Amino acid sequence: MANVMEIYRYLDSLAPFSIQMSFDNAGFLVGRGEASVQKLLVSLDITEEVIEEARSLDCQLIISHHPLIFHPAKRVTDADPVGRCVLALAENHIAAICAHTNLDAVSGGVNDALAQKLGLTDIEQLHQDGEDASGRPYGIGRVGFAPGHFYLPEFAAFVRERLGADGLRLEDAGRPVYRVAVGGGACGDMLEDVIRMGCDTFVTADVKYNVFLDARAMGINLIDAGHFSTENVVCPVLADWLGRGFPSVEVFLSKQHKEVFYSL
Repeated sequence: MANVMEIYRYLDSLAPFSIQMSFDNAGFLVGRGEASVQKLLVSLDITEEVIEEARSLDCQLIISHHPLIFHPAKRVTDADPVGRCVLALAENHIAAICAHTNLDAVSGGVNDALAQKLGLTDIEQLHQDGEDASGRPYGIGRVGFAPGHFYLPEFAAFVRERLGADGLRLEDAGRPVYRVAVGGGACGDMLEDVIRMGCDTFVTADVKYNVFLDARAMGINLIDAGHFSTENVVCPVLADWLGRGFPSVEVFLSKQHKEVFYSL
């Protein structure tokens, strides 16, 4: 038998919440710490559909990547999506723990999961942000070597298939894909790090127009593979961590939460 706080402390040992970025709101966000957990659900986001899924599975806890409560809440009512979710969690006695930028940065987290999903080898950090209290280095992004000989169209097709992405946006610099940087989620501002690490190709998401222009000027192949697709790769990792840490707890991966848009 485990309770919510025991699971929180376990996640904190793997992806310390103390290293989250200053703007973030990762942590234990909803519920009672002493509540027992027999079943839990892992999802990229906590939405009304995910909460209903957790309720139908009789889960006592949802663990997500994106924080349910990101901005300071002045009220909790059914008049807005966050309020409805908080109320639904409370009414169904479901707790919420969210591991966000701390999970992005740690070894084995979002960016390692993305690099491994794309078959990169000799993986290293794209940018080191610091060391945690145990002296373990952490940072956003990863760099590795492509798992074969590609030019961008072939590599983009490979990325789309591996990530199950609905669609990609590309800047083709005409260079062979050899040394690849990845940044799960919105990491378009890391182009300088990509160049510093000697990369020819960058896979990330939420890329702004000016970043595509910069990539063209810098001669970098750029792939925007979507926020959901580049980060959802961590959910099976979380499920595996939790299954190994709490073998008596039944762990589910959300089947309801999927990409929020589609491409024509």
